[in-house]
Amino acid sequence: MTNPLSRRQFLAASAASGAALTLGSRVRAADAPLSYGPFHIGAQSYSFRDFPLERALKQYQTLGLKYAEFFSKHVPLESTPAQLAAVKTLCAEYGVTPVAYGVQRFTKNTDANRKNFELGKALGLKYLSADPDPDSFDSLDKLCEEYKIAIGIHPHGPQGRGNNLKLHRWYSAEVIMKAVKDHSPLIGTCIDTGHILRCVLLNKPLDPVEQIRIMGKRNYGLHLKDFDPKKKEEVIVGQGALDVPGVLRALKDVGFQGYANLEYELNPQDPTADMAQGLKAVAAAAQKVG
Repeated sequence: MTNPLSRRQFLAASAASGAALTLGSRVRAADAPLSYGPFHIGAQSYSFRDFPLERALKQYQTLGLKYAEFFSKHVPLESTPAQLAAVKTLCAEYGVTPVAYGVQRFTKNTDANRKNFELGKALGLKYLSADPDPDSFDSLDKLCEEYKIAIGIHPHGPQGRGNNLKLHRWYSAEVIMKAVKDHSPLIGTCIDTGHILRCVLLNKPLDPVEQIRIMGKRNYGLHLKDFDPKKKEEVIVGQGALDVPGVLRALKDVGFQGYANLEYELNPQDPTADMAQGLKAVAAAAQKVG
């Protein structure tokens, strides 16, 4: 759906797909909401990439999530001011606050980069998750300071398939910190814990907890994702190698004020029940950390 942003379009899309809307059968909005203590827990809307925006927002509501990082299918970068206002209105109806957008590529072209920041300003975002070109940082310095919106560089882990895997250019906190240390303090990370764990596939075992501590105050967002190195695949958060309490403890120790967004790439046609299991693991970890 190219422009799913007017209220009328939202309703039409939802009606057309209503017969397939079975996701609430296993996860009920009436369930007692989970508590995450001091942590702001949301979801990356890519988890609901097979749904139009309103159906995605219904799943946020079902899961009791109040924060969203949107991706471009749900909120196209080319959206008009009126369309972005419609997005904010619809989000408010479902009790969801837009906090981030991405993952977006940035180049040295400031005019092109500015479009992302204008969208961020219109939606009231805190950060843009990003895969920036190495020569984009001078442009991003100016835009971050002008808009007071942070850039969270997102590591994607190994790229490719089979024997053709290679490390992503921003695969670790060490690589990112080296690139950004002399730039605006608003340029940091949106670490993806699953992609960090996937580096073991290239004999680069990395610990998301340590990665968070390396970035310190430059952690602006987080994608919560888990990975099973034996199966070599993503799993529900709390069922793989991710030390969920350790991640939350590290966030607390570095004074994290950002948003940790669950991103679940499996089962795109029916992810809600699996995500609910992951959120229970996050809530249990939050209780341990206090």
